Amino acid sequence: MLRSPLVHEPQHSKFNNVIPTDLLLQCTRCRAHLNGPECSKCNFIFLIDRGGIVRALPPERVQHFSQFVEDYEAIRSAEGRSSPSDEYYLGLPYEDTTGRNSSQWKIRSKSFDYLARHIVQPVETFRTILDLGAGNCWMSYRLALAGHRAVAVDLLTNNHDGLGAAAHYSKYLSIPIARFQAENTYLPFQDEQFDAAVFNASFHYSEDYEATLREALRCVRSNGCVIVSDTPWYSCEESGRQMIAERQAAFRKRFGTASNSVRSLEYLTDERLRDLEKQLSISWTTYAPWYGVKWAMRPWGAKLSRRREPSRFRIYVARKHG
Repeated sequence: MLRSPLVHEPQHSKFNNVIPTDLLLQCTRCRAHLNGPECSKCNFIFLIDRGGIVRALPPERVQHFSQFVEDYEAIRSAEGRSSPSDEYYLGLPYEDTTGRNSSQWKIRSKSFDYLARHIVQPVETFRTILDLGAGNCWMSYRLALAGHRAVAVDLLTNNHDGLGAAAHYSKYLSIPIARFQAENTYLPFQDEQFDAAVFNASFHYSEDYEATLREALRCVRSNGCVIVSDTPWYSCEESGRQMIAERQAAFRKRFGTASNSVRSLEYLTDERLRDLEKQLSISWTTYAPWYGVKWAMRPWGAKLSRRREPSRFRIYVARKHG
């Protein structure tokens, strides 16, 4: 939940132990540069909770997202997206030891393998990576094992499916994953500090694609890139709108909530991607991982049975030019 125990004293000492020494921060309320946990301009304080997560989300934004987080956590828990054992987290994305979401993790693993092998390698090119919408930090962990330094950002801080779950990885890493509770349109980092920013199955939760992408680009160095992976794509808006209606109806029936308190945009289309190119003066490079014959045949099966087209996943990369 958003309301985890916080450590109030001594914040400066705790702050210095948790924040990498070369990572420069800025206030997420007024965007002033920070030299410590407290903003000298607006007095907002970055608190550190007992798990070492930096709470960079101002109280008014905590309130804005509170219903979304409550619904999201309840749904994720009901779907079985956690475990008390290290084994579950260490196996992701290649194995779901609960067996409850194995088909989705199979897609995630193929996307991650493609991203790791074809986009973020070698380490010398992408040393520092911003993991946006990091969830339980499995991707940050995998990137750290490969020699990258990942910094994780998410709204959720719980110990099961949020940033707190990174505790399962800490004993296997020489340097713990730096974690920040923040929203993607107000990131707590000064300009141009990361070689890449990755939205891993998270970009579609944005309420404003342009603002979200602009903020990620701000944090990326010249010649770095922003990567959007595992966000649903449809050939037309109607298919996306139909998907949202179907999902909300299913959620109401199963969980008692449509989970729509935050107006996430939910999906991409070619038109939406083109609009972002125009708005931000970027060019997308599109990659298409191979998810298998059965996955590739899904659109044909839907057409033959006169069902809505299924979502498709690609990886989109926008490079920041100097």
